[in-house]
Order: sequence, then C-alpha cells, then structure tokens
Amino acid sequence: MPAFLDLPDRPSKPRRTGLTHVIDPGAGRLATADLLDSAAAHIDIWKVGWGTAYVDSTLPSKLELLANNDIVTCLGGTLLEIAWAQGRAVECLAWARDVGFSHVEVSRGTVAMDRREKRELIERAAADFVVLAETGAKAPGEQFAARQWPAECKADLEAGASLVVTEGRQSGTVGTFDASGRVRPDVVEAVVAAVGVDKVVFEAPQSSQQAWFIRRFGPAVNLGNVALADVLSVETLRLGLRSDTAAVDRRESEGLG
Repeated sequence: MPAFLDLPDRPSKPRRTGLTHVIDPGAGRLATADLLDSAAAHIDIWKVGWGTAYVDSTLPSKLELLANNDIVTCLGGTLLEIAWAQGRAVECLAWARDVGFSHVEVSRGTVAMDRREKRELIERAAADFVVLAETGAKAPGEQFAARQWPAECKADLEAGASLVVTEGRQSGTVGTFDASGRVRPDVVEAVVAAVGVDKVVFEAPQSSQQAWFIRRFGPAVNLGNVALADVLSVETLRLGLRSDTAAVDRRESEGLG
C-alpha cells in the first residue's frame, strides 16, 4: 500500500485480532483466484458455507489455493449439524480433515441440539480442528435474550472452541441484529463482558453493521460473514478510509483491540 497517510496499524497475517472472516456461497476456483489477486492479505478465515462444500468438485484445489495464500479454511456449521442429526458427525469430520479444512464451525441453529450435545460435538471436533462455535438463533423473529448468550459462549470456549461466533447470517437480520438489521447492543455487550472482545467473531454482513462494530471496538475487532465482494471495503472501514469510520479514535481503539 502507499505510505503517505496516518492509518491504524494492521499486523500482517497470521493475525490474532482484527480478523476478517468471509462466507463463500460457492465461488469457483477461478473466481476465488481473481479475488485473491487483490484481497488475499485482508482475508483471515474463509468459511465454505451453505453446504456447498459437499457438492463442489473443485473443493480440494480451492482449499489448497487458499492455504497457499495464508488463509485458513472453515467448514460451515449447517453441514456439520445435518451430519450430526443423521448420526454421521464422525464421518463428516473425517472427510473435512481429509479434504483439507483446518477449521470447523459448530452450531445448533438448524437442527434440534441441546447445549450438552453441542459441547460434546465441540469436544470431538477440537481433537482435529480449530473450532469456531456459533451462538444465536437463525430463524427470523426468534431472538435469544441478552442474558442467554454469555453462558453458552463461555461453555463453548471451555469445551475447546477457540473463538465464538455471534449469529447474524448472510442477511444481518437475526441473532445480534433485529429484523431491520440494527445491532442489539445489549447482546453485544453481554457477550464481550463474558468472554472478551478478542474471542468473538461478530457476523456482520452489512456495511452499516461493520462500521458500528469498528466504531465501538476499533479496527482490531473480528468481523464475520463478510461477503467476498466486500473484503476490500471492510478493510477501508478498518483503516478509517470511509466516512463511516474516519473519526474513530485510534488511540482508544488500540486499548480495546
């Protein structure tokens, strides 16, 4: 990058904070390579979502391409949930390991799974993967009260998850957001108070949501479910190159990050 502006420090990969976690809805290998030409340095975690990993014949070569660009790859949680519901979680995890995933997401937003069962699945997955554990309801109109989030987030980390992920889906209208896409600050603050901001990936697919988290916690906040087309725009939000975050107090954010 040019060097004539005073911008927040952004450590090079592998980063521990300021993670950008993207959701891949089924991008082909050539489309992936094209994005990496300009944005590889700004992507930390690549989640293959929507069950597309199961049907993509080019998946192994795409995962290899991402690994060669220092991007860790994560199997989306819904596929593992479905496998668990069919009694095939062990087979799913073995396949994910063999095909080249380094991370898996463990969630319970699609099938009926209680917290004890989720804990057992996290423990099993953590034996071979870095686990991201998702909390929050996926269904529109179904909201966990703020007081319900901290205990599950703490339990997920105790079970072996490395990070917790707050539900937002690709729409940004569930979980930590209301039906209009507005952030639920009580939920966010409850989760951060329970586990610390560095342990949380906030799913935030909308630019207004990304800007809210950066204004609140600074450029080193972890953002998830970023659309592939939005990677560079998220980086400009982190760096204060857009009006939405240009006034972020970087000195204060360094203490939060």
